[in-house]
Amino acid sequence: MVSKISCLLTIEQNGEPVNIRDVITKVLNTKGEIRTANVVKATGLSRAYVHRILHQLQREGKVLLVGKANRARYIRASEGAHRKAKAQERTFRRKLLNKDVSEDAVLEEIKRETGILENLPENVRRIVSYGFTEMLNNAIEHSRSKTIMVDMHRTGEGITFSVMDRGIGIFRNIMRQHGLQSELEAIQDLLKGKQTTSPEHHSGEGIFFTSKVADLMVIKSSRKRLIFDNRREDIFVKDVNQKQGTTVEFLVSRGTKRELSDIFTRYTGESYEFGTTEATVNLYIEGGNYVSRSQGRRIMYGVEKFKKIILDFKGVETIGQGFADEIFRVWQHQHQDVEIEYKNANENTEFMIKHILKQT
Repeated sequence: MVSKISCLLTIEQNGEPVNIRDVITKVLNTKGEIRTANVVKATGLSRAYVHRILHQLQREGKVLLVGKANRARYIRASEGAHRKAKAQERTFRRKLLNKDVSEDAVLEEIKRETGILENLPENVRRIVSYGFTEMLNNAIEHSRSKTIMVDMHRTGEGITFSVMDRGIGIFRNIMRQHGLQSELEAIQDLLKGKQTTSPEHHSGEGIFFTSKVADLMVIKSSRKRLIFDNRREDIFVKDVNQKQGTTVEFLVSRGTKRELSDIFTRYTGESYEFGTTEATVNLYIEGGNYVSRSQGRRIMYGVEKFKKIILDFKGVETIGQGFADEIFRVWQHQHQDVEIEYKNANENTEFMIKHILKQT
């Protein structure tokens, strides 16, 4: 394929031979970037053939591809140019096939391909990362939707994201699981906090904590819209046209003073003991269970600055696979310079931890 492309890199324009690479170089020198449509217009070649040429230049390390779909463009292959182009990407939109998809992988793609989360106050970056992964995880594991649409956008004021599925719908799911008669009863149940339709896998913390750290969070499903407006310190319910599935919309300003750690401390009972290089997390809560990724993320929030983390499972009856996987595989992979130890784990808890560690 490469040799075929190489022998056809020269075309004739106005009776003169023109090298297609020269056309691409000229546009890059003039505009700093080039799109497939630019080359098609300049050469008269098909889009498919131009794609092949640009992909070949990409493989040779001459150009870099930035953006996806109708925002895709090529720039000169330099680290500085890539950083600049990435910083200008303020919108991310994907339609995900809900099969073997990971919320953490989607977040990493956003970080890798856009500048949405760059140069933000640390508390805002943490809030967006937490809220986005929690809401996407809910859609992945609860909605039964074949596809999920995610959007994230950065403006001068702040960060917005939405997660939309075409599944059963959050309010109807709660109605069915809890034997309720109406969407309003489901909303009332949801507002109690830490409610879940899958207690063996989830704690119900994701929506609860995400609604507390947003400036504005809206859940639309069925015939109702549930609005958490923390700017007014109020909650509203409004009617909407019948909607299939669930849409969650989230907004947080760049200037928010909220901290995830303050919210976690206010509504949870775990205690932390800090030394100069290590932190011990005492996990026992009377009547509590650790089953979900949401709990795992919360437990490990803010402790990455220590060299060693000790998890004390004294009094904890058991833990879920999602909780263990989030800490001992996902979090550990993201913070490989931090050592995680555990103690006082009973037979059931230690089995689950070792099960996860064997897979890493």
